[in-house]
Amino acid sequence: TQYSFKEVFGTLVVQKELFDVVAKPLVEDLIRGRNGLLFTYGVTGSGKTHTMTGSPGDGGLLPRCLDMIFNSIGPFQAKRFVFKLDDKNGVDVQCEVDALLERQKRDAVPVPKTPSAKRQIDPEFADMINVQDHCKVEEVDEDNVYSVFVSYIEIYNNYIYDLLEEAPFEPIKPKWNNCNTPVRNGDFIPPQSKILREDQNHNMYVMGCTEVEVKSTEEAFEVFWRGQKKRRIANTQLNRESSRSHSVFIIKLAQAPLDADGDNVLQEKEQITLSQLSLVDLAGSERTNRTKAEGNRLREAGNINQSLMTLRTCIEVLRENQMYGTNKMVPYRDSKLTHLFKNYFDGEGKVRMIVCVNPKAEDYEESLQVMRFAEMTQEVEVARPVDRPLCGLTPGRRYRNQAFREELSRKLEMRGGPINGETEEQSASEIFLQNFPPLPSCELLDVNDDQTLPKLIEVLEKRHKLRQTLSEEFAKNMLAFKTVLQEFDSSVASKENYFQGKLSEKERTIAGQKTELERLEKKIKTLEYKIEILEKTATIYEEDKRNLQQELESKSQKLQRQASDKRRLEARLQGMVAETTMKWEKECERRVAAKQLEMQNKLWVKDEKLKQLKAIVTEPKKEKPERPSRERDREKPVQRSVSPSPAPNVPPVRLRHRRSRSAGERWVDHKPPSNLPTETVMQPHVPHAITVAAASEKALAKCDKYMLTHQELASDGEIETKLIKGDVFKTRGGGQAVQFTEIETLKQESPTGRKRRSSPSHPDPPEDAMDSEWTDVETRCSVAVEMRAGSALGPGYQHHAQPK
Repeated sequence: TQYSFKEVFGTLVVQKELFDVVAKPLVEDLIRGRNGLLFTYGVTGSGKTHTMTGSPGDGGLLPRCLDMIFNSIGPFQAKRFVFKLDDKNGVDVQCEVDALLERQKRDAVPVPKTPSAKRQIDPEFADMINVQDHCKVEEVDEDNVYSVFVSYIEIYNNYIYDLLEEAPFEPIKPKWNNCNTPVRNGDFIPPQSKILREDQNHNMYVMGCTEVEVKSTEEAFEVFWRGQKKRRIANTQLNRESSRSHSVFIIKLAQAPLDADGDNVLQEKEQITLSQLSLVDLAGSERTNRTKAEGNRLREAGNINQSLMTLRTCIEVLRENQMYGTNKMVPYRDSKLTHLFKNYFDGEGKVRMIVCVNPKAEDYEESLQVMRFAEMTQEVEVARPVDRPLCGLTPGRRYRNQAFREELSRKLEMRGGPINGETEEQSASEIFLQNFPPLPSCELLDVNDDQTLPKLIEVLEKRHKLRQTLSEEFAKNMLAFKTVLQEFDSSVASKENYFQGKLSEKERTIAGQKTELERLEKKIKTLEYKIEILEKTATIYEEDKRNLQQELESKSQKLQRQASDKRRLEARLQGMVAETTMKWEKECERRVAAKQLEMQNKLWVKDEKLKQLKAIVTEPKKEKPERPSRERDREKPVQRSVSPSPAPNVPPVRLRHRRSRSAGERWVDHKPPSNLPTETVMQPHVPHAITVAAASEKALAKCDKYMLTHQELASDGEIETKLIKGDVFKTRGGGQAVQFTEIETLKQESPTGRKRRSSPSHPDPPEDAMDSEWTDVETRCSVAVEMRAGSALGPGYQHHAQPK
């Protein structure tokens, strides 16, 4: 079985290589304002938690993501509480004064807080976050300020729990009944689960979840580790520390642009961008017959498998909707896991999945299911979010403001003035005041001094006249400038309208081009999918072609073998036919000779009869001739012999049977139980024969000859017995076979059944009847029957006539 993936990592891959390929693009999208989802999937004990968190000395994906985020935004972070998350998955921006008050409230809490620079790192996870790569995102927007918020939840038995929630002193209290006594069955109140809500942008979030603002990798990982200790794990037959819940570590990044001066955050909520990266460690799928789970473990395994099955169902429905253009409802609400990440599957972010496979032979079936699902998820495509619009302010404001302050401080230091004293605008006003007439001395030395006050009044009047003149000139200039400004505003408004029309026209053109582009992209995807299907079909057909060619070659070889066997069999049959033809030619010659001999015997008998008849006819009639001895014997009444009374002690006479010519061989005498004993002289007697009622392989194995006695009723009502003989030989398969060679026929006739010659009242019988009426013993016994093969009367007969 083969499965194809975008990237495959071996067993010796390091965490850095895996991070660079899988997680680094998600962190770059996070800083650019896009959402991302990364989750590990696989059977229990395949290394999902290890991939996510890592091990001492080699941090996993989570600490490396945190380190890359803070390395990128470190010098551009806002102070604490400048960004403040609300309860509706939104974010507000506060001024410096409100943020300072929030920090003072936090510092006033009687909880010992140490600065992040002096915080002692927990040695339990210090090696995991000691990443020496210093990876960072290039081209970070330097005119923005950033803040990072983290939260940690788990989905246990399809309920959502906050792992960062500060539990009270007695986190689990017993239930109390109406009598104000605790319940005795040990039923405790579980921690309060959280519920899912949808914000104004149709994004799902966990209501009331604890979100902590962090300023460094160490602080963020310390928050994660605090929640990790509360996560539910258990010991099973397959994993000593098996995760019994799905954990979700959410990193939110809030960013907002600086104002035009580059000093403070722009106090506009519409300009705030909130992006998040969700790192999900899924619980492993498991079979209860292997884990031997019982009780709570069995219930946990059922909920884990159910949520993973719902995730698979959602992916399959999305794939079907995209491939076939259907509009089936995706069952996100069947599980809290799929409901929480509904927006990602609808196109609100990039999704990456790491499939962890255990090479153990016992996990073969589960690993096949995991890889089949993971391969199918690659065919699901979600829309990517559009980049957020620019704020319209001049870029590079931060560094210009810093450069201006540095230059101002340098000039003030060169003049010897205070660094934070009057500005250059104040020195310009002093220069402007120097253009006025100088004030005379205002000291009155004498009461009768009449010059100082008139001079002062004169100077003040001059200054007043100059001030009025300047005011009038300023008013005229202001009116002129106002007129010019209004003209400029009207021209700007007309140009703005013109550009707005052009812009709307361009936007319509761009929208049409985007629509066309989307259509072409969909068409390209459809064609690519069809090409892929055709390639797979071609591969299947090529494999079928190879199989059919191999089958054709094997069939052709088989046909060649059969043709050679057929030729050998034809040659053998031709030899057997030639041999059989020669045998039957000899047999025909023997039968013809026997028939000729038989006809000669009949002719001889007729000749003898004719001679006797001629002698009777030609003899002179001197006296009454005597009958031939045959006629006298025929006229004499047949005296039947009286059977003597049996002697008391005389043994019975044993009937003599014809001895078979094959008496020297071992025979199987097969006599069916339905046969009747004939006890005739012609019945053969075979000594040393095995008499059986039914043929058996055991009896045939002991003998080399076989004889079957078959009886049937002849047309004249007498019993006709046939002896069918054959040779027994062994077959190639180890059995016994019989080849029949000859058949003997035994027929019993009654002497009284023949028509005897009547009285001599018919002196001249016809010549044809003489032969049929010649029934004396001598004539009947003059023909002997010898059983030989090749007789015309049937197999086993040959006739010989004996002359008188």
